[in-house]
Amino acid sequence: MTLSYSHAHQQGSGTTEVVAVLVAITDHIARVLTVDQGKLLPNGPLMPLHRSLQAGVRQWVEEQTQQPLGYLEQLYTFVDTNRRNVDGHALVYVSYLGLVQETQMQALQSQALWRDWYDYFPWENHLDGMPSIITDFIVPMLLEWADTAEDSVARQRRRQRIGLCWGLSEEFLTDSEFIETEPVGDKADESREWIAEHVLLRYEMLYEAGLIPEAPNYPPNYQTVELPSDWSQRIGIPMYYDHRRVIATAISRLRAKIEYRPLIFGLMPDVFTLSQLQQSVEALSGIRLHKQNFRRLLESQNLVMETGESSSAQRGRPAKLYRFRHDIELQSLLMDSKLPKRK
Repeated sequence: MTLSYSHAHQQGSGTTEVVAVLVAITDHIARVLTVDQGKLLPNGPLMPLHRSLQAGVRQWVEEQTQQPLGYLEQLYTFVDTNRRNVDGHALVYVSYLGLVQETQMQALQSQALWRDWYDYFPWENHLDGMPSIITDFIVPMLLEWADTAEDSVARQRRRQRIGLCWGLSEEFLTDSEFIETEPVGDKADESREWIAEHVLLRYEMLYEAGLIPEAPNYPPNYQTVELPSDWSQRIGIPMYYDHRRVIATAISRLRAKIEYRPLIFGLMPDVFTLSQLQQSVEALSGIRLHKQNFRRLLESQNLVMETGESSSAQRGRPAKLYRFRHDIELQSLLMDSKLPKRK
């Protein structure tokens, strides 16, 4: 993959671009809106006609995708040293995070595509347990990368970082012979807790170790474990202009915020069942939640109210329909209402 992908806009003298991460949940799957066959996020240069950064991002998103924007917040500012304007200055791009309800999703232009965000981060989907790519390839490769550090202190620090990012116990990480003696998965039960919001930390570690195609040192030259021939796709779909890092930042932000602010409001339809709400939260977090704990917390926080109607389920008993409390919706950005963690 080449990183010299031609930009959708002519190179000019400007130094600032805007880029948007739009998130929606459809069929209990967390998706992001992309352009250029999934290789880019909606983006464009900030121009004099834009009254603000937010006005710029709204224009480019609607122009490139025809998707109207609702909730929008500034995410992070990045410096792209690999691209420069005509005067030789590095480009700065300001990222925004937007939430779109399923009922607000439009028929998109042909270049725009909603993609499952786990297509880009397959190691983040723990809905069916820890993905085998972590135990079979990522952890062994990262431990080899740790051993390439310049001294024992640096090697130990790298191993500690691996443990914290990937939820692995220190005892497991200090067993230097594990690769030859037993599979990584045999010690999975000894792991630390997997922290869902560490998405960006995990991505940046893979980048630093040269294990993803966007990294300048990819492919790594230190490995003894042979990588599959389709590794560049197995490790997630690569993107141009480091836009996968922008998505990782957005997922980290959402997963962290959903534990103390009910941003899920911006992704749900007007009415829903409690099962649909739980499945949507699970889609964002990538982990399963305990059903009874989830419902007890909803009740204690007084977040939802019954509509008096039921779903028209094809099988089984119809489920009660709920909506978010109106006063909660109005205060959703200021609330300190936590949603439950995994089982």
